[in-house]
Amino acid sequence: MADIKEDNQPYDEINITPMLDLAYVLLVIFIIMTTASVQGVKVEIPQTSATGNLAKPDIRGITITGEGDVYLDAYPVDLATLEQRLGEYKANNPELPVVLKGDAAAHYEKVSAVLEICKKLGITEVGLVTKKAEG
Repeated sequence: MADIKEDNQPYDEINITPMLDLAYVLLVIFIIMTTASVQGVKVEIPQTSATGNLAKPDIRGITITGEGDVYLDAYPVDLATLEQRLGEYKANNPELPVVLKGDAAAHYEKVSAVLEICKKLGITEVGLVTKKAEG
């Protein structure tokens, strides 16, 4: 009868399995959230021989995919919403810089429409993203 523990005696071991399960779940959640926030819109950028760095604070990025979809800072928008949001940003920052990243196969009409919206709002600092040609 010495092997049987009474109900009031303390245990000399701790079960940490539930704590480890929680730690693994949190680790997986953090991994998924960081990879989701880093990803942007993937486009095939055209090449050019002369490129410069246009990095400035508070730059707004507009992306046009090969299918003609338009994104503002990695969020899908239509042209009316793009004009409205750029107008709001322009009101807060009169010298708003914009970077246009278009797929090499993007429809020229969409690129032209986005540039027309920038011109209409008085946004003069517009940069086009290209990648440097090899050789």
